[in-house]
Amino acid sequence: MILGMTKIYKFQDDISSDVLKELETHKSLAIDTEGSGLQIPHRDKLSLVQFSTGNNDAYIIQPNRKNYKAPNIVKILENNNITKIGHYLRYDVSGLEYFLKCNMQNIFDTKIASKLCRTYTQNHGLKDLVFEFCGKKLDKKLGSSDWNKNLDELTEAQLQYCSNDVIYLHKIKDALHKMLIRENRLELYENSLKFLKTRIKLDQSGFMEDIFQH
Repeated sequence: MILGMTKIYKFQDDISSDVLKELETHKSLAIDTEGSGLQIPHRDKLSLVQFSTGNNDAYIIQPNRKNYKAPNIVKILENNNITKIGHYLRYDVSGLEYFLKCNMQNIFDTKIASKLCRTYTQNHGLKDLVFEFCGKKLDKKLGSSDWNKNLDELTEAQLQYCSNDVIYLHKIKDALHKMLIRENRLELYENSLKFLKTRIKLDQSGFMEDIFQH
């Protein structure tokens, strides 16, 4: 289906083998997830997974919440040759690795990058980055939706919301990467990203606070 100028493809349980082959031809993919709440995995579940090639498209998948078997999605996530671009991957990686039983490789977190190079502002939300680098205003009101409804029951507005979370990330990533190099903070960013998996394990173990604080 086409909403506005965005091509949206919906899948139940997993992407098809044909779509997997198509996505594997790309060097980078934007990724986002929706959950039944923010307390993943302790209370809430992974509800949706979204991909975009950066060509104004969105692949929206509703995993099987009984077994979370999605081998084709896992192949994308574990493919070290494909950069997975996301915003606040601390949340997404935690849910994806826990429920899909995978080990995500090669990620770029636009929120971490923004905090390191956009020190002229305290606004590092996705809508802030989309406005600055893409000139678009995002409406985030639908973020608090029931994403556990059947995929066919989601409204066009909800599907567009899911799409908006991924279709701009390629452009944002390119801009932030240039800024990290300009500010001589690329190495600091890369080292911060190496700690992300440990930060997620701390979250899942109940250590939500900053363990480096006095």
